[in-house]
Order: sequence, then structure tokens, then C-alpha cells
Amino acid sequence: MDKFDSSLDLLRRLNPDKISENLNDLCTILQNDDEIELTQDLLSSIDTPLKLIKDSSNNKEFLCCDYNRDGDNYRSPWTNKYFPENEVDDETPFPSSTLRKLEIKANESFDIYRDLYYENSGVSSVYLWDTEDDETLDGFAGVVLFKKEIDGGEGKWDSIHVFEVIKSGSNYNYKLTTSVILNLSNKKLSCSGNLTRQFESTKKFTNDTNLETFHLINLGQLIENSEYNIRNLLQEVYFDKLKDIILKDLRNYGNDSNELNEKQQELIKGLQGL
Repeated sequence: MDKFDSSLDLLRRLNPDKISENLNDLCTILQNDDEIELTQDLLSSIDTPLKLIKDSSNNKEFLCCDYNRDGDNYRSPWTNKYFPENEVDDETPFPSSTLRKLEIKANESFDIYRDLYYENSGVSSVYLWDTEDDETLDGFAGVVLFKKEIDGGEGKWDSIHVFEVIKSGSNYNYKLTTSVILNLSNKKLSCSGNLTRQFESTKKFTNDTNLETFHLINLGQLIENSEYNIRNLLQEVYFDKLKDIILKDLRNYGNDSNELNEKQQELIKGLQGL
């Protein structure tokens, strides 16, 4: 097993609630061994809870990830500026003007989605980047991010949707990789972990609408379906299995099954609140 696979295997066995700290510690060890390329591969492969930065131009918060990062700076989807340093040069990555227009509309659209599906709370951010040289909407990639916390941090939900759009004739193929990082905790019990799934959809473009609207509708439907599927999987993996463990494998620990059921219901309510 090579160092990359060994690193992934180690991270899978450590506490998922401390994935950011564990990843940073591991990268520090690898950097000391001059494994800079391996460190970069790990940082781009491991999903960690999203961080928030405020855009000082309009006092709006936005989410940070590797896809809007340039060194220690992060690009705001609201103003297309980098923070906190806000310094750029010829090497600083920006989407093309055509893609930036779509990025603005995507942020507006998914902010409405967040308002509807996350009960008017949380933060969303969308970042797009060009994959073609002709600066058209025939091929591009992007990421849609959502983050929500409830009850003083007792419930945390981070969803990361990375997608690629590829044109084939009059059809457009949408490839999506969705990762959700979930953490639920209270004084009695704690659950944390993540799930990653891939989804794909192909749509035929007609002249009934413009290409921007066409992409936004298809991406919105694909991400909506992916979050619905992931949420159901999380409930099945976390809570159905938890009930089996508590009520079957550990049923000899006391006889008060009502109290154990109440603990499970508390965690389920936490998921439902996200």
C-alpha cells in the first residue's frame, strides 16, 4: 500500500469529528518528509467542514473551499474579490466573463434554494471555472456549497456538490459528486461522519429557453435529488443502525428501552432540523 492509500486508511480510522485537525497534523508530518505533492493530493481529496469568511465589501458571508482558494485568499462569489488580503496578480484565477454571469445567477438561485430547503438559515456559495478555451457555456465545472448549524453547534451539516458539464452534440451531460459531512452531538450521545455519492444526468438542449436558464434548471434538479437521496441514506446509516445497536446488541444494558428510544429521537430531530 502506497503512502496516499495509507494516509486515507488512517484518516478513515480516526475520529471523523476531528477530520480537519487530523488532516492538518498528517500534512505537517508529510511536509517534514518533503512529501509536498502527496500533501496537496490529500488536501484536494479529503472533504473537511466548510469555513466562513466575510466579504468586507458588502458584509456578506461566503463559504471557503479549495475551488475558490488562491494561496491564503478566498474569492467571494458576491463581489468576485479575494479576501482577506484582496490582492491579485496575473496568475490569480477568475472565471471568464461569460461564466461569471452564470455564477452570479447561480448564487442567486441557490440562495433561494437554501432559503426553502434549509428553513431560511445557513449559508450557500457557488463557484464556477472554465474547462474550455472558447469561454462558452458548452463546457465548464463548478461547486455548490451549503452549510448550516443549529443549537449552538450541536447540529452541523456541510454539503459539497462538485459538478462538470460536458456537451455532446445537442445534449449536455452533468456529472455530480456529492459529499455531506454531518455532526450531531448532545450531552448524551455524539454521531459524526460523511457520505459521498455520484450522480449523472443527460439533458437535450432545445431553443425553448436560453442556455443559462437551461443549465440552472438541470443543475438545480440534480442537486435537489442528490441531497434528498443522501439525506435518506444518512438516516438509514446513522439512525436505523444506531437503533439496532442500542435496542438489540446492547439491550442488556438496563431495561429502560423508552429512554434509549428518546435518545435516538433526539438525534433524528437534530437531522430533521438541518
